[in-house]
Amino acid sequence: MTPRKKLKGLVAATITPMTPDGKINLSVIRQYVDYLVNEQNVKNVFVNGTTGEGLSLSIQERKQLAEEWVFQGKDKLDHVIIHVGALNLPECQELARHAAAIGAGGIAVIAPFFFKPTNKDELVAFLQKVALEAPEVPFYYYHIPPLTGVKIRVEELLDGIKAQIPTFQGVKFSDTDLLDLAQCINKNETGELEFLYGVDEQLLGALAIGANGAVGSTYNYLGRQTNLMLQAFAKPDLALAQQYQFLTGEFLNFVIKLGFGVAQTKAVMTFVSGIPMGPPRLPLVDASSEFIAKAKAKLDSIVWPNGD
Repeated sequence: MTPRKKLKGLVAATITPMTPDGKINLSVIRQYVDYLVNEQNVKNVFVNGTTGEGLSLSIQERKQLAEEWVFQGKDKLDHVIIHVGALNLPECQELARHAAAIGAGGIAVIAPFFFKPTNKDELVAFLQKVALEAPEVPFYYYHIPPLTGVKIRVEELLDGIKAQIPTFQGVKFSDTDLLDLAQCINKNETGELEFLYGVDEQLLGALAIGANGAVGSTYNYLGRQTNLMLQAFAKPDLALAQQYQFLTGEFLNFVIKLGFGVAQTKAVMTFVSGIPMGPPRLPLVDASSEFIAKAKAKLDSIVWPNGD
């Protein structure tokens, strides 16, 4: 494999823009890329994941989105990671081959969650079959037990995984179990693996135990502020970093109480960026006008340490 830039910092879990009648809207991806780079200083993306409603999309739609992000991100984005997970192995393999063919910077796979793997060996066997279809592409495991119900600890998963999956590059760790994450980072003595945290409101805690960066939905519209938090942490200016984390948490705590999911994220991104994200796909339903008004008022009321 050719040398690659290490994946670190913020990775936006991309939203899938849709037209009012529910079709994917590829026409705004170029504007979306430019917005992330120029307005949020975010140059990495994670496409077709949870925020992107990947498992509610057809295989053809997922391929079209992957192609558009890779094409529009050329010479602008550092990493385009394509989530290729599905409920069945053949579709995962097909999506992995496609991601490799279009030049994706990495692929990621969620654990299948209807018929679930019950132990490490079953999960690794599944992941290996997918990774083999893209033998030159960095491979990430997407760990999100709150949604999959697959609670195999990542610390256990790591033992011997490079021997079975040579392209294994790291984990998108979307769980609140910081003990598990800490054990993973402690085992990563050579620093060759990347651990990207996926619970935005707890990112500062994950950074403190050694996470390389983060994949999340809020970096679509709070990327600039979160980057300032990363800079403060690196100085180190912990008090300033805490301010940014607390304010992000204040907004998320507010909207979670109103009911906050993919549909509401689309609404927030629309009013912050001005790019129409459209409705979610059923069974999800549009954010209410009441939610939009309250969320906008709350976000506008927050005074960030940099004076915004």
